[in-house]
Parts: sequence; structure tokens; C-alpha cells
Amino acid sequence: MDQRVEPGVRRENSGERSCGRSPRVQREKVYFCPKRSRTLSTMSSFEDAETEETVPCLHMTFYHPCQGEKMMFRCLNFCKREQVRADEAAKFGRDSSVCRYSLMDARVSRIQFSLQFYRKLHSSECCFEIKNLSKRTKLTVNQTELGYLNKVDLPWRCVICFGDYQILAEVQEGESVDYFETHLHLAEAPILQERSLPSLPSLQPVPESGISSSIFLCQDKSPTEMDENEPC
Repeated sequence: MDQRVEPGVRRENSGERSCGRSPRVQREKVYFCPKRSRTLSTMSSFEDAETEETVPCLHMTFYHPCQGEKMMFRCLNFCKREQVRADEAAKFGRDSSVCRYSLMDARVSRIQFSLQFYRKLHSSECCFEIKNLSKRTKLTVNQTELGYLNKVDLPWRCVICFGDYQILAEVQEGESVDYFETHLHLAEAPILQERSLPSLPSLQPVPESGISSSIFLCQDKSPTEMDENEPC
């Protein structure tokens, strides 16, 4: 009689019978480790994932001597990073319908100033350009005074002043070209007294072409003045 062995079954003592009993069969054991399988799958997806980009961030610390009683900063979102598109000008001022960052103070202009993110030509260095959009209030960046529609690049660490407002701006480098982040903070003491800032040199303005004026023999130390017809 032909005895067949089923797949996956191993027959022991197939050539003999013992005491009239049927030969013993033993099924082969298959071991499966789901935990290791999941680990390998996770490692594979991690290795295939795209490399994450670091994001440029502008840290801004605000101070006003009457901030406790007038609460002009109540509409600002402190201690939380906020993403801004790279092609969007971040505006600061009294008009909340136009300005992304509102200052609730009647003495602040409808649009006080704007910040524009860009990268220098043939360079990975990120920059922020500040433009004064107030007709009645001058703005200073370190020791450089900006009149209406004047603009200048922010140094990596500087103090922006207008009226009684003091803002410490600190640029954190990043790789992203599509957007940047702002991180707002509130100071409890005057910034110019609280911080030990390095010497504050006069700033070099950047013309509309984006090429630094330092390449020219005759250097103009004044900020760049813009055409009034240029959109703010």
C-alpha cells in the first residue's frame, strides 16, 4: 500500500511499524516574529523618508514701558512659533485687517513696518528686510534711522525702536526657502538696559536689485528710499 506524506508533514520511522501501531508523524513547526517584521518595516520607511529641512526663524522680543496697563501686545501670540510664507510681507501695525501682527495702541500707525524674508543671490544665507511704512514715525535699527518707505537688512541681532517701543530681533538660520517662522517674546524690562548688546555699527542698505552697494566705489550710508508708488 502506497503511503503518501502530506506537505509540511515529516514521518518518523517510515520503514517499520512498532507493536502494530501506526508510525508517529510530527508536523514541522514554523516560527513567525511579527515584532521583528514591524521593526524592519519601520526602518525601511524611515530610511526612504525625505530629509527634513530646518526652518529660518525670526525671534522678536517686545517691550513698552506701559505694556502692563495699556496691554498693547494683547493680540500678539507669544511663546509660540508661527509659520509665514516666504513671499508674504509680515506687517506690524494698528490695523488688524491689514497687519498680521497687531499693536493695540492709538499712537501706532495703521501700518508701522513690514518684514520681508529673502535669500541673497548665489548664497544660502537668509535675510530679513525691514521697511518703515509710517509717515509720521521714524524707525531706527541699531543706529540707522529709517524714514518713510526706507528699508534696510536686519543684522543677525539688532534692536528696532519707534516711539517708546523696543524690539530685539534675532535671526536663526534655516534651509527652507518656502516659509519662515516667527517666535515672539515679551520682555519685562527695557531691552536696551537688560541686554548686553555688542557694538551696533551703521547698517549697509541693499538696493532693489538685491546686490549689495558695497561693490561700488562710492558707498551710500543712508538707507534705501523707495518709490511711493511701490506697493507696501
